Amino acid sequence: MTSQTASLESLKLDPATYDHLETILTNKNGQTPLHKRFRAMFTLKNLADKKSIDILAKVIVKLYVVYDYLIIKAAEALGAIGDLSSLNILEEYLYDENVVRETCELAVAKIKNGKEISKKLLNPAPPNVEVQSVTKLRDILLDKKLPLFERYRAMFALRNIGTTEAVLALAQGLDDPSDLFRHEIAYVFGQIQSPDSVPALIKTLENMNELYMVRHEAAEALGSIATSDCLPVLKKFKADQERVVKERVKGTVRLDLEMRISQNFLAA
Repeated sequence: MTSQTASLESLKLDPATYDHLETILTNKNGQTPLHKRFRAMFTLKNLADKKSIDILAKVIVKLYVVYDYLIIKAAEALGAIGDLSSLNILEEYLYDENVVRETCELAVAKIKNGKEISKKLLNPAPPNVEVQSVTKLRDILLDKKLPLFERYRAMFALRNIGTTEAVLALAQGLDDPSDLFRHEIAYVFGQIQSPDSVPALIKTLENMNELYMVRHEAAEALGSIATSDCLPVLKKFKADQERVVKERVKGTVRLDLEMRISQNFLAA
């Protein structure tokens, strides 16, 4: 057993730890930074046991009225865990007209296709391995008549291909009417870390009419790509009106400064 596994096992034996994680995740004191709330979310996702599922489901119910970004991540986490007991809470939100519905739709599809999908898969859908053509995958990606699950499969197939052509095909998805879809495209760009995606990501971040969670992912992706034209753009949004965007940009700029100091120290 690895030290990390042992640590997780010890967490499972301590009920107080779950209470602590729930307190952080739901921001009961009203002062918990977002990065700590996300860390608690990822811990519960990795524990992937009944108590974790119960807490994640509770988050969806508690935070739904304020349309918190964490609801989306909680639903994604339930889909990644893949336990059938999560279907009831997820299916309650399949008829809403917003990004929560789309997230729950993907999570339900992933759980119901659990026999074909590895439990280790962290993405909302497995990549489409039957189609190899970038053009055909792009057509699937952009076809709004298809189920979101199938479009996501094309998205992750294009991510795995990772060529300039594939990146430019993905960039077209940033014009999709679905907030969740655009958010995932930006997230995928952060995984690919291709300079070819930078112009589209900058355009997304600079669009003040774009949903905050999409701009947040665009900022994070730009920080991951870190070409010379990324940092000057990010610095412009250190005082952004949206908290999640501002915190992401500040974290990226701070990390860049720390790296520069470290490099200067090593060069001295």
